[in-house]
Amino acid sequence: MEFVIKISQFLLSLSLLIVLHEMGHFIPAKIFKTRVEKFYLFFDIKYSLFKKKIGDTVYGIGWLPLGGYVKISGMIDESMDKEQMAKPPQPWEFRSKPSWQRLIIMLGGVTVNFILAYVIYVFLSFAYGDTDFSSESLKDGYWIESPLLVDLGFKTGDKVVSINGNEINSHSEIFKYLIGAQSFVINRSGEDKKIDLPIDFLGQLSSSGTRSLFNLRIPFMVGTVSDSSLNKGADLKQGDIITSINNEELRYFDQASTKLEPLKGQTISIDILRGDQTLKRELKVDQDGKLGIYPADHKTRFAELGYFEITQKEYTFLESFGGGATKFKEKVVSYWEQLGAIFSPETGAYKGVGGFKAIFDIFPATWSWPAFWSLTAFLSIMLGVLNLLPIPALDGGHVMFLLYEMVSGRKPGDKFMEYAQMVGFFILIALVLFANGNDIFKAIFN
Repeated sequence: MEFVIKISQFLLSLSLLIVLHEMGHFIPAKIFKTRVEKFYLFFDIKYSLFKKKIGDTVYGIGWLPLGGYVKISGMIDESMDKEQMAKPPQPWEFRSKPSWQRLIIMLGGVTVNFILAYVIYVFLSFAYGDTDFSSESLKDGYWIESPLLVDLGFKTGDKVVSINGNEINSHSEIFKYLIGAQSFVINRSGEDKKIDLPIDFLGQLSSSGTRSLFNLRIPFMVGTVSDSSLNKGADLKQGDIITSINNEELRYFDQASTKLEPLKGQTISIDILRGDQTLKRELKVDQDGKLGIYPADHKTRFAELGYFEITQKEYTFLESFGGGATKFKEKVVSYWEQLGAIFSPETGAYKGVGGFKAIFDIFPATWSWPAFWSLTAFLSIMLGVLNLLPIPALDGGHVMFLLYEMVSGRKPGDKFMEYAQMVGFFILIALVLFANGNDIFKAIFN
C-alpha cells in the first residue's frame, strides 16, 4: 500500500509539472501563430498510449514516463527532423519568427515552472502557515545517530548554536544552511565548541546512505507492537509513553537501547503514561535487547509534555504573497548552491545526484497534501533551473543561441544547430545514466 501511495504522488506530481512546462512553450507558440505538431505527456517511442489530433496538433500520452515534449514546426530539437528543415522556411514555422518571439517561446516552460512554484508556496503559506521548532526549547539538544556526524565529533545532546556564523534559532534553519556548511558551533554541557566539516562533507553524507542527521529528541511513544514481539499480548495502547525502565527514568527514545542492552532475555518493569495516568506494566526484552515495539511520532503531544516548543506562523491572504516569495527565493538559492556543489568535484556532492528513484523516494509513504504540494513546488524549481543550463538540447541551450543571435545579428547555421543538438542530447543521456546509475549503486551497496 505504501508503494501505491508513493508512486501515485510521484506520477501525479511528474505529470502536472510536465504538462504545465510544455504548456509554457505551447501557449506563446500559438499566440505567435507558430504551428505545434505534437503535445505529449511522456515519450511516445514507437507507439502511444493515447493520441488525438485537434487542428494542427496531435495531443497524446506516451508510454515512457521520463518527460514530455511539444514538437514545434521549423525548430531543430530532439526529433532531428532534417527533412523538414531542408525545405524552405514557412511563415508558420519557428525559424521564421523574429528572435524575440522565439526567445519568449523557449523561456515559456521555465517561466511557468517558476510561477507554479511561487503560487504553490503562496497557497501553502495561506492554508497551512509555517510550522517549526524553537531551538531554545530543545533543552537537551539533538539526537545524533548518524555515524558520519559522530565521527566528525557531534554527540547526542549537542545544541546547534550557529552554522558558518549564522545563528540558529529554529530547527529548520539547520537544513537551510547545511548545503554550504563549513563549520558548526555547538553547545555541549554549557560550553561552546567549534566543529569544522571536511570539504567533501556532502560527498561523505551521500555515501553514508543516511538521511538521519539532527533528530529531535522525543519520548518512547508506543506505535505498534510487532507480531513477532515477545510483548504482543501486553496491555499496551497506541499513544502510551514509556517513562521508566526498572524504576530508572526514560525521558528520550534514544536512551532506550542503552538501558535495554544489559537486560537481554529479562522481564522488566516499566512505567507508562496513558493520558494523565501513570501505569505499571511488565515487558520482556528479547535476546537482541529489543522490546519489539515500533515507536510513534506525535509532535503535538510531545510539545504538550514540554519536549519542545512548536512555533506556528499564520499568514493573512495578503501576507501569504510575501511568505510565498520568501520560500520561493530560499529554495531557488538553495538549489543553485546544490548545483554549484555538484559541479565542484572536491565537495563530492556529485555522489548524491539521483535519478527517478531518488525523486520517488522523497515522497512520503502516507498521503499528505502539504508534503505533496511542497515537494511539487521544489521539483518545479528544480525542473526550471535545470532547463536553464546552457546545454543545447535544453531550453537554456536554445536561449543561449538566441541571445547570441540577438546580440551579434547573426543566426547560427542549421547544420551547426544540428550538431549542437546532437552533442547536447548525448550530454543529457550521460547525465541521466549517471544519475540513475547512482540510484542503482546506492540500492545495491548501501
